[in-house]
Amino acid sequence: MKPSEIQDLIKFVAKSGVSEVEIEDKDFKITIKTPPHKKGKLVVETQPIVQVQAPVGAPVIAAPVQEVAGPTNVETLAATNGAEEDDSKYIAVKSPMIGTFYRKPSPDKPNFVNVGDDVGNDTVVCMIEAMKLFNEIEAEMTGKIVKMLVDDGSPVEYDQPLFLVDPS
Repeated sequence: MKPSEIQDLIKFVAKSGVSEVEIEDKDFKITIKTPPHKKGKLVVETQPIVQVQAPVGAPVIAAPVQEVAGPTNVETLAATNGAEEDDSKYIAVKSPMIGTFYRKPSPDKPNFVNVGDDVGNDTVVCMIEAMKLFNEIEAEMTGKIVKMLVDDGSPVEYDQPLFLVDPS
């Protein structure tokens, strides 16, 4: 509908004394109302009608295969996947609190533990700072550290795994 046609419609509704007129087309909807307390004044509301087409699935595009220099075969892929599955035999040392994880007591001191170190029940493995208090965290198990799961100075959550320990 053209703007001049809309103006003509408004003039017609104002002269006719009708309280409300609604016109709906495929592209728009016009409502013209005369407020009950203001005789002769018109309120015009227009609302575009938006038709949304159902989404069509995007085509799946396969990524190009890249060749990697060096030995790549099924055995090395199986070994990589096997390493991920082996983590299930390890026990995690978990954070008992929310805070900041530190691997050493101070910047100039050595780490509490490293990968390959043997730990006992009372071995301090790290510190967690919470509200300006530094809390020493003990392994609470015996075994060997096989993996560090958190970087030094990183924030940690309650019950977040910090280290993996091989109990054997």
